[in-house]
Amino acid sequence: MLQSPTQVTGVRMKLIAWAIALAAAGLTPAAAQTPQAAQPIKEVAGPAAATAPSERAQGQSLDAANAPAPSTPDSANPTATQPTATNFTHALPAKNIGVPIRAGTGLQEQVTDVGREAAGFHNNWLLLLCVVICAVVLILLCIALWKFRRGANPTPSRTSHNTLLEVVWTLVPVIILVAIAVPSFSLLRKQYMPPPVDLTVKVTGNQWFWTYSYPDNGGFEIVSNLLKEKADVKTGDRFRTDADGPPLLAVDERMVIPAGKVVKFLVTSNDVIHAFWVPAFYSKIDANPGQVNEIWAKVDEPGVYFGQCTELCGARHGYMPIAVEVVPPEKFAEWIGSKGGTMPGQQPAATQAAQPAGATPAPIPAVATNQAATAQN
Repeated sequence: MLQSPTQVTGVRMKLIAWAIALAAAGLTPAAAQTPQAAQPIKEVAGPAAATAPSERAQGQSLDAANAPAPSTPDSANPTATQPTATNFTHALPAKNIGVPIRAGTGLQEQVTDVGREAAGFHNNWLLLLCVVICAVVLILLCIALWKFRRGANPTPSRTSHNTLLEVVWTLVPVIILVAIAVPSFSLLRKQYMPPPVDLTVKVTGNQWFWTYSYPDNGGFEIVSNLLKEKADVKTGDRFRTDADGPPLLAVDERMVIPAGKVVKFLVTSNDVIHAFWVPAFYSKIDANPGQVNEIWAKVDEPGVYFGQCTELCGARHGYMPIAVEVVPPEKFAEWIGSKGGTMPGQQPAATQAAQPAGATPAPIPAVATNQAATAQN
């Protein structure tokens, strides 16, 4: 029985489709054909976990990929204020300072000079200007509704142009924008042109935790994860208490900076775009992969200040808090020692022990450390 041309074409198309499918299967790497459950899970421990989140996530289930990164201290410690070997004790968060306020309005209380200037500009100038503009527009609208209603003007005016009015409503918005721009440029200049820096902290965003390294203090790194509630952890694991901070903002490892010192934050990312923001410090900046951005802060009042990632960065974006503890300089030196770091000009303990008695230790220039950290970035 002879087949029609249409049937022959259909058979050919099926054969071509099967040939393409077989060729694609042969060219696909074996790793991609292996079921996900059968792929080996690559364990990453220590600070390396913060620098290779994509490797840690490959071959894992969603729950395994979202597991917190290993933190610097023992994660089984159930208390937040246990002293370290140097007797350093973490501070307790203050009420309504550095945290969101229930049913609160406006900005958080600012603890930096830039933040206080920005809050004053917002509260005393921008809001006042908005009220004045709204009041003027409302008055003009009421005048127009009353004066030019049908009963008062049965025969409407045919005037189509008014030179004075056109000049006024062109110049007034320009004057308003200039009045806003002048203090805005001054604020931006102060925000992004820091004074001489006393300390540098490198901030790295990861899905979904933060890592902080201190290039001026030996280059050590800490990993900061969200602390879960007691009902959400296994027996013996650390959980959040009121000593750590509010729910969804408390972390197992806080960034610690000295009070009264200018701190520069070098902000970057290991995977996707994050954003580093502590509302009480005012300044916020994106953490972009392959790019290092800078902001700074100088906090005079010791305390604990909380923030969050403010750039939609994935499934656990809302579980990526920031906690910064500001301490007096002497306590900051204690904390640096508890982490195995060194203060500028101080040699590590192992190097000091290796030197002969009576020898004068050679100071370590902080500039060299900063250059090495910049080269690494």
